[in-house]
Amino acid sequence: MRLLFLGDVMGRAGRTAVCETLPKLRKDWRLDFVVVNGENASSGHGLTTAHAELLLKAGADCLTLGDHAFDQRDMLQYIEKEPRILRPLNYAKTAPGSGARLFEAPGGRKVLVAQALGQVFMKRPFSDPFSALETVLRTHPLGASAAASIVDIHCEATSEKMAVGHFCDGRASLVVGTHTHVPTADAMILSGGTAYLSDAGMCGDYDSVIGMEKEEPLRRFITGMQKNRFTPARGPATLSGVYVETDDRTGKALRIDPVRVGGRLQQSGPGGAG
Repeated sequence: MRLLFLGDVMGRAGRTAVCETLPKLRKDWRLDFVVVNGENASSGHGLTTAHAELLLKAGADCLTLGDHAFDQRDMLQYIEKEPRILRPLNYAKTAPGSGARLFEAPGGRKVLVAQALGQVFMKRPFSDPFSALETVLRTHPLGASAAASIVDIHCEATSEKMAVGHFCDGRASLVVGTHTHVPTADAMILSGGTAYLSDAGMCGDYDSVIGMEKEEPLRRFITGMQKNRFTPARGPATLSGVYVETDDRTGKALRIDPVRVGGRLQQSGPGGAG
């Protein structure tokens, strides 16, 4: 299978990049399944119903969220109606929606998508991501009920993301980190056959401070004082993520390529640079 995962969509610039670019990528790269992290798509804070529908219409098969899952209040109701949107597995027990689901892919194949929140350096003490993922991976074994499995680990610490990658090795097609908005250069296939990347980066304007206009973050770093709200940067956005090809029999990864399309970062993808 040909899988594409796109990192945190950041504000209007990120939404525009996904809506303008993803349909062409689906066709040119013959993608079977696309996951997009949309938790910052609405002004950098959560995801509205309207923006979720835009991203799904653009070609996302599944939208994952994160620690800002319910910053937009309408998501509390909409996530119960829209099965293609996932909040973290280890969010509050009373939270609406689901943290993992099997999705239909071409040819009758099933794709498992799961998301968990990390605990290290996060503002709120979420429950253990490892035990949450263990239950899901055992229920939907790779190469059996799931032809491919994608795990979005949404957390701050690269060490925790790496630990989750090794924990899932051989049991997931892809483990990819989100949340920090900075793409890492460690794309690899682990010894058990799981493709891994510490952070997919963001779909947003990189002439910024992790997607926000530079002035206010700089003021706060330099003076320690707050003057204005953070505002998402609106310049040309780079589509950042990762492309993975899997073995049709085992579901394990055969290939992994970072994706950088448009904007300020060096462009790359399954066809190589350019």
